[in-house]
Amino acid sequence: MTHPLVLEVRSALENAANPAKAPQMQAYMKSVMPYRGVAGPEQKAIWKAAFAAHPLSSMKEWQQVVLTLWRGAAFREERYAAIALSDFRQYAPYRTMKSIPMFEEMIVSGAWWDFVDSIAARSLGAVLRTEPSPMSKLMRRWARDADMWKRRAAILCQLGFKRDTDLKLLYDCCEPNLADEQFFIRKAIGWALRQYAWTDPREVKRYVKANKARLSSLSVREALKNVG
Repeated sequence: MTHPLVLEVRSALENAANPAKAPQMQAYMKSVMPYRGVAGPEQKAIWKAAFAAHPLSSMKEWQQVVLTLWRGAAFREERYAAIALSDFRQYAPYRTMKSIPMFEEMIVSGAWWDFVDSIAARSLGAVLRTEPSPMSKLMRRWARDADMWKRRAAILCQLGFKRDTDLKLLYDCCEPNLADEQFFIRKAIGWALRQYAWTDPREVKRYVKANKARLSSLSVREALKNVG
């Protein structure tokens, strides 16, 4: 029997669907999975109402509902709902190392930047803050994984950390990827460095200078975009 939260999300998305916008959204995201055509603000309103109406009582139920939304998605917005539920503030205590297999599945099967970046910056980052030692070890392993999206996630997991950034972890996640020719990896390295440059521009300039021969021009350009 399908969980009522899942049914409400799917019904609300169907009711809010805009067939005129859906193809444009799908084309922009280069998505094989179709869209309902529901804009971001409308999505947030749907999540807020559905999540409030159907509170989840355990980590097990939370994971089951998230994965039901994710695996059974016929439209991309349903996967956005799964990500929103996985990041919902009420379930912050559930975002621990025990939730990593769920996030890993979403990253690997989602395999596109809109999914991966949100999960990395918010959910993986949350686990890293609460359990830094085991999570740091895992991110270092992911940074060397055969799956490109896990490597991107490892590089981006500290995007919002500012002064709390573990520089050694950031550099350790970048290091095995400096020679990678994939656009999404090069962009991630530059983005992660650019974010830290808001906190310590001198350190980012130093790192870029020290590694200029190994960093791609895209990574360098992104890293120094906001540095005088």
